[in-house]
Amino acid sequence: MASTIKANCRKVMCIGRNYAEHIAELNNARPKQPFFFLKPTSSILLPGQGPILRPKGVIMHYEVELGLVMGKTVRDLDPEDHKGALDAIDSYVLAIDMTARNVQDEAKRKGLPWAIGKGFDTFLPISERIAKSRIPDPHDAFLKLSIGDKLRQADSTGLMLFRIPRILADISRVMTLEPGDLVLTGTPKGVGEVKAGEVMKASIEVDGKEIKEGRIEVEVKDREGRYEFKET
Repeated sequence: MASTIKANCRKVMCIGRNYAEHIAELNNARPKQPFFFLKPTSSILLPGQGPILRPKGVIMHYEVELGLVMGKTVRDLDPEDHKGALDAIDSYVLAIDMTARNVQDEAKRKGLPWAIGKGFDTFLPISERIAKSRIPDPHDAFLKLSIGDKLRQADSTGLMLFRIPRILADISRVMTLEPGDLVLTGTPKGVGEVKAGEVMKASIEVDGKEIKEGRIEVEVKDREGRYEFKET
């Protein structure tokens, strides 16, 4: 059950800039090694518990990703230990890493941390848990995301610049990965804005067949409250 993922998750590690065409569309520099950041577990939005809430003044972008649910403690993993890396994964989820793009962009311009741009409540909708047997090779799955009836993202996980063993190795040499932790592996091209009133649908396929438990369907609504983004 997806609810146990949130209950057992102590940290969410996210890999940025892991698909070349996504790097190009945001005019970012291509990294020489995996680049990662944290999202709070409070941002996790379980299936059926929507909507995603858009904070006032925020330009909100979607990023569909394959997520790894860790099943073992991983510390200082050898990047060549492919079997050890994949054996450490308990299961998978599909995830949408939501980003407050204008919040993030302002922080980047000022050389400040941009955790706020990734960390709002509801900014990480996930699917139900996907058994490892359903995705025999996590580098050979196909991710899709649509807004309404318009397909926005559609690419293979085979396009990752850094594969999962290297990702887990680089994270684990800095901080220990623990059972229940969630690792997001990056997003392909097609990232863009989603607005209040729109409905996002995301899916994952293997060998041309959709994995039903990997579906996400969630509406976006405006968020009430005291936060409002204003450029300074």
